[in-house]
Formats: sequence, C-alpha cells, structure tokens
Amino acid sequence: MEDNDALDKIDAIRDLVNANLEAIIAEQSSIFGEVAQVSGQVVLAGGKRIRPIMVMLAYELAGGDDLDEIIPFAMSNEFIHTASLVHDDINDESLTRRGHDTIHAKYGQAKAIIAGDWLFSQGFGLGGQYEKEVVDVMAHYCSKLASAEFTQIDHILDLATSPEDYLDIVSGKTAGPFAAGCKGAGLIAKADKEACEKLFEFGMQIGIAFQLVDDLLDIRGDERMGKPRGSDIYEGKMTLPIIHALTILHGNQRVRFADILHNFNDSHFDELISLLNFGDSLNYTEILIQNHLERALQNLDFFPDCDAKQLLKHLVNMVQNRHK
Repeated sequence: MEDNDALDKIDAIRDLVNANLEAIIAEQSSIFGEVAQVSGQVVLAGGKRIRPIMVMLAYELAGGDDLDEIIPFAMSNEFIHTASLVHDDINDESLTRRGHDTIHAKYGQAKAIIAGDWLFSQGFGLGGQYEKEVVDVMAHYCSKLASAEFTQIDHILDLATSPEDYLDIVSGKTAGPFAAGCKGAGLIAKADKEACEKLFEFGMQIGIAFQLVDDLLDIRGDERMGKPRGSDIYEGKMTLPIIHALTILHGNQRVRFADILHNFNDSHFDELISLLNFGDSLNYTEILIQNHLERALQNLDFFPDCDAKQLLKHLVNMVQNRHK
C-alpha cells in the first residue's frame, strides 16, 4: 500500500471517529447541558485519534467485519483517554492542552474535576455494553492507569527513580490503555486467545514508544505537543532521558544536572541539553523508541497480510516519525 493511500485511509477513519464524537457530544449536551458542552470542548479540540483508530484497525485485523460493532468501544477509549487528560491537567496545573485553555484554567478546578468524571462515565457507558470479558479488560487497565498516576506523583523530583520505575509507570499510564484497547478489539471480534495476546503486546509496545517520543518532544520543543516546551521538567516528572542522564553523569556534572532539575527555568535549557547530549541520553531514548516499535511490528507478523495490517504498520511509522 502506497503511503498516500494509507494516509487517505487513516484520514477517513479519523473523520469517522470525529463524526461519531461530535454526534455523541451533541446528543449528550441536549440531555446534560453545560457539563457535556464543557467536556465536549476538550473531546472535540483535536488530537490524533490514534487510540480509536488503532482499536478499529485491531478489530478488523482480528477478523471483525461489522464496523458498527466496534465503534462504541473505540469511542469509549477516546472518552476515557480525554478524562485522564482533564484530571492530569489539574494535577500538573497545566494551562493549555492541544493549543487551547484547559478546563480548570477556563472554568475552575471544581468544574474540571466534574468534567473529567463525566467523561469517564461516558467512556464506561459506551464500553459497558460489551461482554463481561471486554469490560473487565477495560476496567482493569483504567485501575492500572490510576495506580500508575499515584506512583508517578510519588516519584516527582525523585532523582533515584530507576528505568524500571519509569517503565512500570508508563506501562500503566500510557501503554496499558493502548494494549487494553487492542486486546478488547480482538475479544469483540471473537479472535482466539493467542491473537488477543499478540494485539495486547502490540498495543503495549507502541504505547511505550509513544510515551518515549513525548519525552523527547517535551525536551526539544514541538508545537504539536499543544503545551509549553519543558512542561515535564517544570513539573518534576522523571522522564526516560532525565533518568538515563542521572545514571550516566558523575561528579560535578551530575551535581549540576540535579541542581538544574530542582531549580529549572527557561535559561537552563541549553545547559540541560548539553548535559543530556554528554550522557548520550537523547540518542539512547531514540534507540529505545526504535526497539519498542520493532517489537510492536513483530507482533503484527502473527496475522495474515491485509489492509488493516498495513495501516497498523503505517501507524507505527507515524509514531516513529513524530520526533523527527
């Protein structure tokens, strides 16, 4: 499949996702009023829609052939993801998301908390119509997401955070929902256990790579992030490049690096990048991204060639190219 053809097909799926999200928000706004309208602003503010697109393609790859069967589950994934972003923004005191004011910046913290709760309710309402096995997968990884959030807060500015700590947080917070979405799609398509596990591992690997790319974009700065450069560093989050540099740097360099992290401001960016480059931490992160994406592709090898498989491979390339 040519790149342009793949892009056109992915764009068509994204358009379908957006149309369904718009219809849901319009319908729910007529019932629930302001909370649905305010929450809907975040849902409809943009985004790559990678999660619902991946869910729909995983369903097709697993043998599903009724698009109406998977759309509610795909929408469920996007609503739950958006809910987590709303609550993340409160915790991080972020003023912008996807280039727009965050809900708490615009309407206050109390309404933002409620909006996040409403979005979670919508997500579970959409996902709860499936068989228990599917709902259990979704519920388990939402709980893992919350657990990982707790752990991440405990590691704020904890310079002893290990790569294993980081992977545990990312596997729960970012990659787990990717994996659960793909596995849930397989279960809905009535795929066998091995196929569902391959889909789960595909989602996990691409989700880890996705977070690693975000780590790099936060440091290098990229308008696609929809938030200021260095937000993670200001918030004291232990991202992989930072953790790696802390393990590599020694003596005065490590002392200085730690001091920058504890007292960070924009004037420190050049020195921070210099120390990260000295530790080869950005390059190390790029290598890890490639490794996880290759593992994702290996799990796709289990499935026969088809359009859905080619489009999922194209999504892998899209994740890989986000930081270039």
